[in-house]
Amino acid sequence: MRPVRALHVAVAVETLSLAALLVNLSTAHVEAVSSLVGPLHGGAYLAVIALTTLVPGSARAGARWRACVPVIGGLLAVRRLRTVNPAA
Repeated sequence: MRPVRALHVAVAVETLSLAALLVNLSTAHVEAVSSLVGPLHGGAYLAVIALTTLVPGSARAGARWRACVPVIGGLLAVRRLRTVNPAA
């Protein structure tokens, strides 16, 4: 799998897991959901940071530091990579 495609998957997992955590927190706050989805979200966050460093030209584009921003970093990094290199 190419780094850009894997990055898109990791960003989607990170975003969806964050949404699940927030919905769980604002409704029933089931501890089983938090204990399952929390580590998944953390792993996806770390994967976004790692995969962003593997994308060619990410340092030049300024996407690496954007990936480290909590909550929206993956989305910012993907957006920056798309504006700098539309083929990615």
